[in-house]
This record gives sequence, structure tokens and C-alpha cells, in this order.
Amino acid sequence: MAEARDLSPPDTAAPVHPRDPLAWCLALTGLYALLAGWRLAIPSIPFFDEVHYLPAARELLALMETGSGTYLNREHPLLGKELIAVGMALLGDNPLGWRIMPLACGTLVLFAGMRALWHASEDRFATIAFGVLLATGFHLFVQSRITMLDIFMAAFLAVAAWQFAGACAQPEKGRWRLALTGLALGCAMGAKWNAIPLAMLPGLAFFAARLSAGRRRLFMSRRGAPVPGITLVEAFVWLGIVPLLAYALTFAPGWWLGGYLRPSPLAEAGLIGFHREILSLQQQVITPHNYQSTWPQWLLNTRGIWYLYEVIDGSQRGVLLIGNPLTMLAGLPALAWCLASGAWRGDWTKLAVVIGYGAALGLWLIAPKPVQFYYHYFVPHFFLLAALALSLSDLRRAGLGQRLGRWLAWGMLAGSAGLFALFYKVLAAAPLEGAASFAKWTWLAGWR
Repeated sequence: MAEARDLSPPDTAAPVHPRDPLAWCLALTGLYALLAGWRLAIPSIPFFDEVHYLPAARELLALMETGSGTYLNREHPLLGKELIAVGMALLGDNPLGWRIMPLACGTLVLFAGMRALWHASEDRFATIAFGVLLATGFHLFVQSRITMLDIFMAAFLAVAAWQFAGACAQPEKGRWRLALTGLALGCAMGAKWNAIPLAMLPGLAFFAARLSAGRRRLFMSRRGAPVPGITLVEAFVWLGIVPLLAYALTFAPGWWLGGYLRPSPLAEAGLIGFHREILSLQQQVITPHNYQSTWPQWLLNTRGIWYLYEVIDGSQRGVLLIGNPLTMLAGLPALAWCLASGAWRGDWTKLAVVIGYGAALGLWLIAPKPVQFYYHYFVPHFFLLAALALSLSDLRRAGLGQRLGRWLAWGMLAGSAGLFALFYKVLAAAPLEGAASFAKWTWLAGWR
């Protein structure tokens, strides 16, 4: 009798790659833009920190129109205020003009964040889950609807993460993606200095990967991770020199911010000298604030900020910045899981998420800024939700039963969306019933 033939596929069969969820990324981004942009012009007056940044943007507009303007809000770099001025130039000095660029950048954060996680993990479910978690996580929605600098910084950081992950995943496109990474990193720092710790990570990761490979020609070798074909010297140009040049260029309008008879503070001191003033302003002692908080409160989501709570535009309205009560807490064990499983399996995507969270949060553990606020947790929370998305993807494949794992994973996403719907009125400044309505959402004393 003839022996049975082995019809099993050979070991050399090409691996199956998951399908790129680009259509889902675009659909989620479009829905988010529509929801966040709904009634964007309400409230019709500046609220919370808009009162600091709008006057600075108006001076930039005055510079373009009359050739002179006062250099306001010197404690922060210029790019964020320049982008606010662009929105006002396009749509006018009105609520829609103030907030159109934050909305555009918030939408970009969502799309770029999903694309970054896809290129880093090639995990279809985690990518889609990350989009849902970000869109319903409270932070991004609130910051997309207010004129503050954090959303601009976050947008450029998200683009940098997208392009760097794309360079690692697609080395044939590595050069131009690394160039875009460097440009985005410089712009992130040009929006707000909080980006500096994260701006250092791509270059350090590239150096560490080449160093661990033990190449004889460490600086000139084109072989090996993270981007084959790119030498360490070239990577230093894209990830070290380009960010600094891009950052410096964001200050160009500041050279002319002054009057006809007097130069601007930047022109007087020079770029380096002017940074001494920025640093001193950043370190100045600020009067204690009712809404100040500490990083342990950020982790546990126990201290919020009412950006708005007053009668405006014919109704009682409020805007509350807290994190989604479900996902902010669920993200903490997810970070621990990503650290443990990432180290055990050598999963650099999970380890990168943990490192990013540590760098973003670690800044506030050592920053010489005596008064800190919950919106400083904005960037760390991106990594927290990425860790949760990756952990939910693992849960779907867990040995405790695929059906149970799927229900738990999808249940977390449904729970996040449900809480977003429940809190929507105090995230979007929707009309409330009366002055005491805040009690419906202040589940903790620290949310009052």
C-alpha cells in the first residue's frame, strides 16, 4: 500500500498578515470630527485658558495686518498660538475661528494615533479599539473643543509616532518617514515644551537598537533594526538636527513682534537668550489654584477641572475635564500587563507604550512647576489607552475561552462609549437643567 502523502503546508509558507484597518480608521476619524465639531462655537465667549492664548494670537494677526504687535504669553513657544491665529485668519475672530484649529488637530490625533499603533503592532483589533477608546476617553474630546496649546503638541507627537512606526514597519519608505518624524517632533516642541522628553525617544530608540546589534561600523552601518538602510549618522540628522531646526523656525514671527520703534523681546535677546526668559517664566511661583492636582490623583482619576460652569448662551452649561471612569482605571493593570508580557515575549510595541507613558508622566514628577493640573495627564493618557487596547486584543485570544475573552474586550469598548454618552452634556457644554445639575456627574468629591 502506498504511503499517504503529507499534504500539510511547508514550513516556508508565507506568513498571513492581518488586513490594514485603514477604512475603519478613516470612518472613526470622520465620525469623531462630526461629533466634536457639533456646536463648536458654544460657548460663545472665551473660557478657561482661552483667555491667555487668544490675546497672543490676536497680536500675531495684528503683526500680519499692521506690521506691529505685542509679544504676549512669552512663557510658551509660538507655534500653538500661530496655529490659533491661522484659524482666526480663515474664519474670523469668533468662537468658530478660535476653535477650528484645535478641532482639526484633535481629529489628527485620533487618526495618527491609530495609524501609529497599526504600524507598530499590525494588530487590527487593537488599532480599532484604540480609536474607540481615544474618541470616548473624555480627554481628547474636551481638548479638541477648547483653544489650548496641548492639543497642538499632541497632534505633532501623534504624527511623529505614526511616521516613526511607519519607518520601522516599511523600511523602503524609511528616509522620508524619518524626515517627517523629525519635522513633527520639532513642531511638537514648538507648541509646548512638555513634548521634550518624548521628542528624545525616537533617536534614543534608534541608537539603542543599533548599539545592541553590536555592529563593527556602528555609525555607518546600514544593516539592522529599527530602519534597515539608514545609518546612525543619517538618523541623527533626521531625529536630532531636523527637530531643532524645525523648532527654531517656529519662532520666526517672534522676531518682528514689537512696535515700529522697538524690537521684540526675541530680537533683543536672540533665540538662545530669549529661552532663558521662557525658562524663568516656566519656573515662576504660581498662586495655588482650586483645581490644582498631583500625579497620583491623575492616575486614579480623582481630581477634575471644571473648564466652564455658568449660564451662557441662554442656558446653564458646563465643561468638565476628567478621564473616562472605566478606562482610566482599567488602563493601569493594562500597563502592568504590557510591561510583563512585553518583556517576556520581547514585544517592543508593548514595551514602547510603557516607556512612552513613563516618559510623559515622569516629566511631571521632576518638573520644577509647583502648581500642576489634570490636563498635564493628556499625553500620558494616550499611552495608557494604547496599553489597554493591546491588552484587550490579548484578552480576545486568551485561553480562558475565546467567547468570554471577546465579550470582555467588546464589553470594555461598549462601557467606554456608554460612559461617554452619559457624560456628554458636561463634555460638550450642552444645556443643563439648572445650577445644581453638576451633582449628576460629580461622583467623587474631587470632581466638584
